[in-house]
Amino acid sequence: MKYDVVLRSQRVLTPAGFQPREVGIKDGKIAAVEPLGNALAGEQVYELQPEEVLLPGLVDTHVHINEPGRTQWEGFESATRAAAKGGVTTVIDMPLNSIPATTDRAALEEKVAATHGKRHVHVGFWGGAVPGNKPHLRELHDAGVFGFKTFLLHSGVDEFQPLTPDELEDYLTELVDFDATMIVHAEDSRSIDRAPHAEGSDYHRFLTSRPRSAENLAVAEVIARARWTGAKAHILHLSSSDALPMIASAKRDGVRITAETCPHYLTLTAEEIPDGNTAYKCCPPIREASNQDKLWEGLVDGTIDCIVTDHSPSTVDLKHLDTGDFGTAWGGIASLQVSLAVVWSAARARGIGLDKVVEWMATNPARLAGLRSKGTIGVGFDADMSIFAPDEAFVVQADQLEHKNPITPYHERALSGVVRRVFLTGSEIDFANPAGQLLWRGQA
Repeated sequence: MKYDVVLRSQRVLTPAGFQPREVGIKDGKIAAVEPLGNALAGEQVYELQPEEVLLPGLVDTHVHINEPGRTQWEGFESATRAAAKGGVTTVIDMPLNSIPATTDRAALEEKVAATHGKRHVHVGFWGGAVPGNKPHLRELHDAGVFGFKTFLLHSGVDEFQPLTPDELEDYLTELVDFDATMIVHAEDSRSIDRAPHAEGSDYHRFLTSRPRSAENLAVAEVIARARWTGAKAHILHLSSSDALPMIASAKRDGVRITAETCPHYLTLTAEEIPDGNTAYKCCPPIREASNQDKLWEGLVDGTIDCIVTDHSPSTVDLKHLDTGDFGTAWGGIASLQVSLAVVWSAARARGIGLDKVVEWMATNPARLAGLRSKGTIGVGFDADMSIFAPDEAFVVQADQLEHKNPITPYHERALSGVVRRVFLTGSEIDFANPAGQLLWRGQA
């Protein structure tokens, strides 16, 4: 057979680890993975350099693209360009921060229309679960969303209201009927209402305003309601390591619970955040170094399933850098383009291999979303891949990223790992002709 594309490398990340392989691509799928030297024939052949590795495209299941409605914060054009530059070939868009929020079929159709001609990578969607929209959950599921996001406290935008724990249980019971997943922002509003109010430039004061206890209590609620209903639930952006034993115990008991964490919780620490630098503000907050160490342990032992960005950008003015007020600044971290380098740089310093990083950032998120053909280099999988130079260093410059707004806590941070080329369904992304597909739940 003559393949459309053949890639050859001494280091191809296969399910068996890094191996010298040739990868043959036909009609956008991986059709062959054979030992290097088999001389597969291709219309196009890429010979990777000795310092390069071939990785599956990353799958980021937690991205706020914000279009339509708040496209000045981010949009499909800028977000998917940033994703591609960072080796992320699939993103699943969150249902809030766009207007309208994706809480019914009509809003989903508006969201889909906003992507046309702007998808440089593949794009899927989460639906939203808010008070009063339970009758719309099945129609969104049938339309192909990957599951439903909800909050247990105010989301930060008035058009996406939270559920109470009892409402969460009611909605989980509804989702059991069609085996859908509920993904939950787990912070307890009562705990936060009783915590010190966040105001001013003191980061420690902001940290105490979002205590670990708020996260721990909310995670316990999610686990309990998932246990009682038998529904699938997923903990978003876990920052409190205190919750790990609860999650591990629930998994051992057969509760259908999974969890994610984010690059900023694994690489930034409260001790290093300068007072007034609101680029670091996110919710839940970045916590202490000792807490971070335990999050890494939770990844290694499998309690935490995956690493995704929670890319949650805003305009620069909403971050209130001029006042440095953590109480009023928008809470969100922009990291989509640099997530692989950020996590890889921290992982290698801890003696963790690139294969594990890709498992957490590609294979496991694909499994979470039910994307059976993504996140792995293997025969039959989609030919979404990147050529990555793991030892090449660079310094992040916020104004050189594809993110629409040039603000990130990683500005001027030295990182290892450069994405040199990215392939989407077997074709190298050139940014002139957006070729990302719409992805829907249940498709192969």
